Amino acid sequence: MAHIHEKIDFTVAIFVVHDGKILLIHHRKLDQWLPLGGHIELDEDPEQAAVREAQEESGLDVELLGERPPTTGPGTRALITPRFLDIHRINETHEHIGMIYWARPKRGGGAHAAGPKLAIKEHHDIRWCSADELDKLKPPMSDAVKWYCRTAISEIPNRA
Repeated sequence: MAHIHEKIDFTVAIFVVHDGKILLIHHRKLDQWLPLGGHIELDEDPEQAAVREAQEESGLDVELLGERPPTTGPGTRALITPRFLDIHRINETHEHIGMIYWARPKRGGGAHAAGPKLAIKEHHDIRWCSADELDKLKPPMSDAVKWYCRTAISEIPNRA
């Protein structure tokens, strides 16, 4: 989607972990290895954006992980807290405030976790990577994204 504001946008990044591996895409336009993610649309909240982006970019239905405060009531809906927040420069005049979520594929939801689908218009490749494989990606992954990947892998346990 086009930028909502000329100087800053809100985005989501979804670090999906399954069986000790993280799902990554090789972004066509940026020529970088990244997690699933994108802009938060004007008519959605961050959770909705994260679930939508994961489904659009991989075919997976995901479960966002994190704490939801018990504060939902009339006029208020508590949201799952992102694991991290960051701000990153896209170009000289534009930045993104990123809401960084941990997630895992829902059981039986969307494409099978072992074979997510490639969004050909947006990505060159999509794959599950172990922590050790992150250093071998071409083009090389940024240190910041690598840190988030390794942290997500270490914090999300395998399902029994």
